Amino acid sequence: MRGIQKAYTDALGERHQAPRATITAIEKAARGGRTAAADDAVVVRVGQRKAVGPADLRLEDGSTVTVDRTLPADLPAGYHQIVRRRRKPVPLIVAPRACFLPKDFRTWGWAIQLYAARSRQSWGMGDLADLRWLGRWAAAQGAGIALINPLAAPAPTLPQQPSPYFPTSRRFRSPLYLRIEDVPGARDLPSVREIARKARRLNRERLIDRDEIFTLKNQALEAIWASARRHRDSEFDLFRREQAGLTEFATYCALAERFGPAWRQWPPEYRHPTSAAVEGFARAPKVRDRILFHQWLQFQVDRQLARASAAMPVMQDLPIGFDAQGADSWAFQEVLAHGISVGAPPDEFNTKGQNWGLPPFVPDKLRRAGYEPFVQTIRACLRHAGGLRIDHVMGLFRLFWIPAGMDPKDGAYVRSHAADLLAIVALESQRAQAVIVGEDLGTVEDDVREGLAASDILSYRLVWFENDPPARYPEAALAAVTTHDLPTIAGLWSNSDLDAQRELGLSPNESGTMEIKARVRRMTRAGTGMDVAEVTARVYESLGKAPSRILTATLDDAMTVEERPNMPATNDEWPNWQQALPQPIESLKGSPLPERIARALAR
Repeated sequence: MRGIQKAYTDALGERHQAPRATITAIEKAARGGRTAAADDAVVVRVGQRKAVGPADLRLEDGSTVTVDRTLPADLPAGYHQIVRRRRKPVPLIVAPRACFLPKDFRTWGWAIQLYAARSRQSWGMGDLADLRWLGRWAAAQGAGIALINPLAAPAPTLPQQPSPYFPTSRRFRSPLYLRIEDVPGARDLPSVREIARKARRLNRERLIDRDEIFTLKNQALEAIWASARRHRDSEFDLFRREQAGLTEFATYCALAERFGPAWRQWPPEYRHPTSAAVEGFARAPKVRDRILFHQWLQFQVDRQLARASAAMPVMQDLPIGFDAQGADSWAFQEVLAHGISVGAPPDEFNTKGQNWGLPPFVPDKLRRAGYEPFVQTIRACLRHAGGLRIDHVMGLFRLFWIPAGMDPKDGAYVRSHAADLLAIVALESQRAQAVIVGEDLGTVEDDVREGLAASDILSYRLVWFENDPPARYPEAALAAVTTHDLPTIAGLWSNSDLDAQRELGLSPNESGTMEIKARVRRMTRAGTGMDVAEVTARVYESLGKAPSRILTATLDDAMTVEERPNMPATNDEWPNWQQALPQPIESLKGSPLPERIARALAR
């Protein structure tokens, strides 16, 4: 297989040689599965005169252009086809030079773990109505964007997956984020009002109980659906027709409710979405209604997200992958490397490396499929979005593949068709008029940042990782203090984060953490006993001097939360993705610290 890097240097400067067993396992996984014979998709930038003829070009608008040899220079951006006699049409993707990025674009905003941002009206976790409230609050401060965690869908079964970065599908969204009272018809049902009273009691607990929230919201939504399904809704019908993969996803949900969320454990006849058994299953009247129900849920989430985005442009977050047993894996199984997980080699904060348990696309198979899975994913994440943060953006260039049963340190990097993927991101970005940010932390090759910059994808700069003061950060970047995987300011300043890592046996990088803390002292001129709220304010006042296009602050820092949302390399030992903010979001209004942070970042 092309593209396997047999050696790499990790973030700690150590050189690693991939074991022979790793290379063999990767080569086997890349060959496996059944893939229909097809020519590779052709991806070019506008004006690029690549040789493809003689052929006819069937353009996206339905018109046809005949070429003798090379593509015409004035070919419009879009998804076209190359048509040759007695051969299957070949996808032709023509992309603009770069992503959407207005010349004078500069803004700031709040980074929000939405599940944690509960209001007094929430049903145990933050929802899209809470996002709308936060958007209005932030807009009044002068903010221009809200960076949120992935809203990607988990399987519709218990237990609910807490991690927003381990979804069953990246193309569809979690109904847990619905504000039930805002679903049409909800306020007319006494049973829903009774469920709401019970659900709001969940706000009393700091830890989020997604299983109970799922149960209660499902009860309410099924009661609403019992009435709604009797009425034709032209907007719903249009949504069903327009959303690529929606019927397939809803069919997976119906099958998961019957057989469990792991499609590889289903009866063999249901393990492929185009099988006769699946088609027969979907035609049964009760199943057909269940498929409609799951499509309707996605329609309701889409409506509420649109309303939240109208209050404040939302920057969505694209996870690096999806559950190997979930809906997207079932749909895209022909182009995945089975028996492989992606992860990261050791770095200064995760000294054992990371295995995320997510399957990678096989680069050549993805190209042969016309990049359709990737196109659907990017387009879905840009719907109702003013921007997109691509988690672990190096994955567009190369991914760290770890064969089943091996330690993360024994993985190997596999190169992607980066130029093609960047072109597709640029095309979808321009169509959505959405700014793109690439999370380029960790082990990053020089050509990665060059490729991102050439495509107008903003870099990602963190106070925790930068030796230079914020005033020297690059302009073409999103600048922040920390992320969901790293210590909060309060956790760093109080040493509670370091203590927690020691108690969990995570071999923390103590010297590196102390260096960051010393840098904070210099940056803020803070003495050892300074109040954490004052330290937090001073850190963001320093960040406010950065010339970067986008600045963000976390709500966790605004409430001086010590616990980070996620502790990598832990499972049940740490309440990952389960900690709500300690106060309802209404408490932010008029609170001195978030107001001071807002003034600092408004520049």
